[in-house]
Amino acid sequence: MPGIGLALAAGWTLYVLVIAVWIVLEKREPAATLGWLLALAALPLVGFAIYHIFGPRRIRRQRQRRLRARAALDAPLPCDECQTMQPQLMAIARRITGIPAVHAREPLLLRDGTHTYEAMLEAIAKARHHIHLASYIFDPDDSGRSFCAALAAKAREGVAVRLLIDSVGSSRLRPRFLREFLNSGGELAWFHPIRWQPLRRSTLNLRNHRKILIVDGEVGFTGGINISDTQDRRRRPDSHCDLHLRFGGTAVSALQLAFLDDWAYVTGHAPCDARLWPRQEHGGAPTLVVPSGPDSNWEAFHRMSVALIHQARQRVWLVTPYFVPSEAARMALSNAALGGMDVRVMLPRRADSLLVGAAARSYYDELVAAGVRIFEYQPNLLHAKATLVDDDHVMIGSGNFDTRSFRLNFELSVLVADAALARALETQWHDFARHALEIRAGRRGSWWRRLGEAAARPLSPLL
Repeated sequence: MPGIGLALAAGWTLYVLVIAVWIVLEKREPAATLGWLLALAALPLVGFAIYHIFGPRRIRRQRQRRLRARAALDAPLPCDECQTMQPQLMAIARRITGIPAVHAREPLLLRDGTHTYEAMLEAIAKARHHIHLASYIFDPDDSGRSFCAALAAKAREGVAVRLLIDSVGSSRLRPRFLREFLNSGGELAWFHPIRWQPLRRSTLNLRNHRKILIVDGEVGFTGGINISDTQDRRRRPDSHCDLHLRFGGTAVSALQLAFLDDWAYVTGHAPCDARLWPRQEHGGAPTLVVPSGPDSNWEAFHRMSVALIHQARQRVWLVTPYFVPSEAARMALSNAALGGMDVRVMLPRRADSLLVGAAARSYYDELVAAGVRIFEYQPNLLHAKATLVDDDHVMIGSGNFDTRSFRLNFELSVLVADAALARALETQWHDFARHALEIRAGRRGSWWRRLGEAAARPLSPLL
């Protein structure tokens, strides 16, 4: 019937106009804006439901709530400026995070869960006042049990133990697994619990990907390693290959601020105790602690990654499990290579997401043509997230080199200016390279694989 068809056409046109105004006012990148517009126009009901859960408007609302939580904190920020780090990097970091440059004493690079868990559990065993642990994944397996037992034991001794877990990353965890920890006096908080609230936008897409351990405010750990047997070669021969960082000094106070920021946001309050902020000896490696997430328009991890590449003079070596670079990040890498620098990117041969892996490979030809050397690690999942710049700058953290870490996840990275740490990361890189294949110019694959890569690329802004 013509009348019904006309009414449907008019309704669809009105719907498209309304969502166009709604999405355009978000002022996202043009490609992402266009992608959402096309998806919502083509799939009016399904697309709207997806946008309701995953769309960017939710980010602004969460940012407002999160900033109110941060304003409630009364934490003494570390204030020792590091004059030996590149001044522009320090200025950018302080302006966008509010955290000044600090120092990391004895920064130690840790590889894989085997060594990292030993160091973390040793630090936990020595705790006297408090333990703060945040993990994206906390699995109910042997690794999880060892940490639960260690935390429960310290809680029984009267140590304040606070455990912050992401509800999506740790979805396998059940209350009974944590019963001993809770009965011992430990405190537990879930980041963005999954709740069905039809009238409110979902937080499903906004995850806390940070990995943090702080003991007595004196020693800190952060990096890419979760609490799971999948990261411990003693328990799983096919465990992920990953990196973590241990340090002391005033950088621990900056790490403490990031944890308490999250804790206050989730629980509505933050502990107030001077022992959370012990006096630290100054000196050590100049360091920037960079929390990042959708609570800020500045995209701190994204911006610092690009700025660090721009500051390079001899080399940029990047290792990441997920590689979906923004235009700015892609341009920074290719410009560095075109300028004659040694630019290398290490990725896993098999990502745990076929779509993200295909999108990553869609960028290979362009980058290889510019002179970027790309390697694919063969044995198992390479989960490390680190950048080596020149001979003295290392950035390690939870952030992947992709759109999700740049703009959606709550991430934390640490940039350290230390030649010894840089040499340690260089050694690790060469070890990765011994088990990797370099991607050559003019690579060819089956037509269906090339089609899949090409089809995945337009989805990059939405991944």
